[in-house]
Order: sequence, then structure tokens, then C-alpha cells
Amino acid sequence: MEDLLYVIPANTGKEQVLERVKAHPEIKFVSLVGIDMAGNDTDEKIPVGLFIKDIDDFYTGTAVQTDGSSVVLTGIATLNNAKVDMPIDPSVNWFVDYNMEHYDEETGKPVGTLRIPSFLVHEGQRVDSRAVLADTLAYVKEELLQLFKKNPKVSGLESIDGNDVTDIQFTSATELEFWVKTPLEEAAIEEMSASQVMQEQYWERTHGAVRTAMEQCLLVLDKYGFKVEMGHKEVGGLKAQINESGQMTHVCEQLEIDWRFADALQAADNELFVRTIVREVFRSIGLEVNFKAKPMIGLAGNGEHTHIGMAAITKDGKLHNLFTADDQKKDFMSAIGYGALMGLLKNYEVVNPFVSATNDSLNRLKPGFEAPVCIVTSLGKTPKIPSRNRTILAGLIRDLSTPYATRFELRACNPYTNTYLVLAAIYSACLDGVRATITHTTAECLTELSKDAGEDGFYLEKNRAYRSEDDVFEDYTEEERNRLFGAPPATVWENMQNFDNYPEKKAVVTAGGALRDQIINAFRAGALLRWKTELISRIIPENRDIVRAAKEIKADFVTDLDSYNWNKINGIRSYLAKDSIDEKSLFTLLINALNEGDYATASGLQIEMYDKIEELKSLYDSYVKNMI
Repeated sequence: MEDLLYVIPANTGKEQVLERVKAHPEIKFVSLVGIDMAGNDTDEKIPVGLFIKDIDDFYTGTAVQTDGSSVVLTGIATLNNAKVDMPIDPSVNWFVDYNMEHYDEETGKPVGTLRIPSFLVHEGQRVDSRAVLADTLAYVKEELLQLFKKNPKVSGLESIDGNDVTDIQFTSATELEFWVKTPLEEAAIEEMSASQVMQEQYWERTHGAVRTAMEQCLLVLDKYGFKVEMGHKEVGGLKAQINESGQMTHVCEQLEIDWRFADALQAADNELFVRTIVREVFRSIGLEVNFKAKPMIGLAGNGEHTHIGMAAITKDGKLHNLFTADDQKKDFMSAIGYGALMGLLKNYEVVNPFVSATNDSLNRLKPGFEAPVCIVTSLGKTPKIPSRNRTILAGLIRDLSTPYATRFELRACNPYTNTYLVLAAIYSACLDGVRATITHTTAECLTELSKDAGEDGFYLEKNRAYRSEDDVFEDYTEEERNRLFGAPPATVWENMQNFDNYPEKKAVVTAGGALRDQIINAFRAGALLRWKTELISRIIPENRDIVRAAKEIKADFVTDLDSYNWNKINGIRSYLAKDSIDEKSLFTLLINALNEGDYATASGLQIEMYDKIEELKSLYDSYVKNMI
């Protein structure tokens, strides 16, 4: 398969594109990849002959149109105004997706589909997630160039003359955590929880089909030029069993794959394609892959730590990391680095809706399991000792021997986070902080970021703290965390309300015009519709099954404790699921509130439902274990 075409590099001209496609007749189809507000990608099979014949129309967006009402463009593309044009984006890499289960008879090679990243245009305006990120980066770049012209000398970056800065680069990287299991087999939650606590899986050697699939993934991803850095086992899982035929069964393991950073827009495209490759490779070996943030309650979830960087290019062609201070042993960061990090933290309430827009995503963000819940950062005890505090939201990553390595790691994202919108919101927030710090010294910036709650500052909020070198979960009570760092949202509704609760912060992310009200409203409406639908059609029915499964056990010998526990269990069961003429159960009240659009009430009932279900499961577990 070495002679297959895997990538058409960014900015390849039309004629060169045609030459490469014609030279590879195994490429039978073209698919335009547009990204809606939920992060879903479009996929259609267009015969490659039509692409070759009408290539000019593909570039202008007149070749392909789609029904915008079939993707998540809520309130934008409606049933009576649904037409969406799809111009292609030649500024990024185009990948060829091969179907290893379908070989072309003439070439003897797998049938390929050239996936071309595209934009979605409705009524002459770009309305997709890719466009939001591309346009945001253009705006932030122009603003930073103007700031350098007005402030040619920046504290911590004295080696750079702002007048010499000609361009700004935005780099990003994501990583992919996922669970892999044998199809149709149920996970042994209690056994895996014990294995997780005893740290039996992390960095363990992979075996059998899992090892083969992992190795194949890494080899295939390298063919696409992703420059894979590593693949390894994560904290979750258990040891597989071997059947009579010598095959491994009951596979259930958590894995992670990391690859090299790229330009921010390309990095988001890369992540999308890596997910596709991983799923297909593991499926070809008979294994299921799950990218959900919290596929199994009680076990480690799947994170997707998102790394953010910025660099300047000067007239001499040199690249300068804008977060790295000239003297790394004296300063944690440059003033621009401090500003970018403070901007992210200060405005995180309106970044968070893009990060966590589903019930699943918020299930992962609970204290413990190293999942971040507090708006706080860590820098390290001293500039000479980089921090590795994993309990904070956004970490400063540094390598004293590699100035280019300085970056921020946002730890709250998950594999289904819409990376395009998250990066757009992050860089907008970072710009807000840079504007505030670019005239301050690094010492003043360090004081600002390290201030205690209640202290005045020149940028950050007075009643909040933003830095901690301690364990956020172990060294603070929940009340202290909420007071110092802000109470995290518990439901999708609470998270989306932040757009209304923090208008001045919303103005920060909408300033560039790309993340405008139309886009935010579409994103929010789509997220709330999915929240409502999932609660009514999936979560409540699943919880109802839990209630029904908690049945009284008939035994020859029943103690007073057994009777007490069952009465308490049955009371919770009735409260959750049993209606009477005069009183409605919690499930019914929640469904009614959702259907009536009373989302504030529904949000509170959802929290209560989760608490009651966990109480029920705990009580029933104790009840069952006492039966002999």
C-alpha cells in the first residue's frame, strides 16, 4: 500500500490536484467535509469524475449544495430556507479515506474517498464551525500585529522588536483517549474500578488484538503525516480473558494516542480524521471504540487535553514563541503569555459552554479522576521547576531546554468537544488578556495572576483566586473551591446560561465577529435540544430500568436491617418513578418541565434525579450484599 495517495498538502494548486487524483484511479469519490455547530462532519459520495469535470465550481461553492436543515445549524438553516453552499478550503491538508473492505477490481487497491474540508454558506454568509475558527484567527492575528506596533517592547520579550513582527502563528494540539472493548460484552464496573484504584493498567503493555490494533493505528497515522508521538494504555480497564481457542475475550481497556501539533485550523481537522482512522482500524479487528466523555459511570472518562500556543515571525524569518520569556529561569512567561492565560481564565464562563455541551461531557467533570472542575491554573513553585499539577483547569506546560515548548493545556475538553469553536473562543479570550497585560511587567503580571480572592487587580476579578499550586481536590473543601474559583455548572442548561449571566465576557468572544450572536444562538439552541431529547428518550428510560431492577429479594432469613434497607429503597423507587393521582414522580415532573420549556426547573430536577439514582444504587448494593 506504499503507492497509495494519503494526503494532498495544503495550498496545492488546482492543476496539481487534478494530476494527483488522475494518477490514482483507486480514488473513486470526493466528499466535502463541513462542520456544523455540534461538531458533526458531513460526508457524501461524489463520483470523482464530476469533481475533475467541475473543479472550478467546487472552489467557488457552486458545485455542491446541501440541505442545511439536516445538520445542526439551528435557527439558521430552517425547513423553509435550508439551502447551504459548500465551497472547499484549499488552505489545509486533504486526506484520502480508504475503505479496506472494498477493493477496486481494476487497480487491486482499496477504494478511496478524497475528503476535502469545506465551509457552509447560508444566504451568502459562512455559518460553520471551521469558518468560525478561521475567521477568528484572522481577527486575532490582525489585532496582535497592531498591538506590537503600538507596544514594540514587551516585558519578557525584550529580544523582539514589535516593529519587526510580520506574522502570527497559532498552534494547537489535541490528544485522543478512548475505551476499546469486545462488542456486546458488558463491562465489569466494580472490577475495573478496583483495577483503576490499584493502578494496574496505566502504561501497561498491550496484548493480543488491542496491541495489533494500536500498532496498526500508529503506522497508518504516520502514512498520513500526523507524526505520532506515542500510543499507550490509560488508567482504565481490566485484564482480558482467553477462550478455548486461544482468543482474547472480555477486552475492555482505555487507550490514548498523541500526535504532533499543527496550525490551529489544521489541528482541528486532524483530530476529526484521527478519530475516523482509529474507529475503522479497531473495528476491522473486531473491537468497538468509544469516544464518549464518560462511557461508564464510576470509571475514568475520556479526556482530550487541548494545547494552545502562539508564535511571532519576524522580518528575519525567525519564529518566536510568544509565551516563552527570554529568561526562563527568571520568569514563568512573557507578559503576553500571562495575558493569554489570564484572558482564558477570566472569560472561561463563556468558553465552557463550547467545551462541555452535553450530559455526557458534564458527567466526566466531577471531583476525582483528575477531571478539572475549577477555573484555576498552576505555574510551578518557581520558574526553574515547571508545574505538573493535574488538578487544575488550564496548566502552563514548559520545558526549560526547549523554548518552543511553552504552551497552555486546557484539561476539560473531551473527544466530542467541538474543537473548532473551543479554539475560536480560547484565542478570543486570550486576546482580551493580552490587551490588558502588554503594557505591564512580568512581575506585575505574576502578582496579578497570584493574587488572593478579595484583592484588587488591574484585570482579574477581585473576589476570585486564579492560581493554586496545591491539590484542588484534596487541599480545599467544596465550599472553598466554589468561593475561590467559582461554582462549576452541573447541567447543560446551567452552562448555556453563562452566555446570559456574563454579557461582558460574551462580548469578548463575539468581538471579532466570527462567534457572533447568530452562531452562539444556533449552538446553544442545538445543545439544549439535544439535552432535552437525551434526557427524555435515553437517560430517564435508563434510570427507570435501574429502578425496576431494584427488586425485593425473598429470603428465608431477613434481618431488621434488611427490612429497613428495603423500605428505604422502595421509598426512593416510588419517589423517582411512581405517579399517583395527587402526586407526580420525579421522572414525570422532569419530563413535564422539559416539554413545557421550563428549563430552569428541569435543570434542578435533573440534579436531584442523579443524586437519588446514586443513593438508590448504593443502598441496593448494600441490601444485596447482606442477603445469603
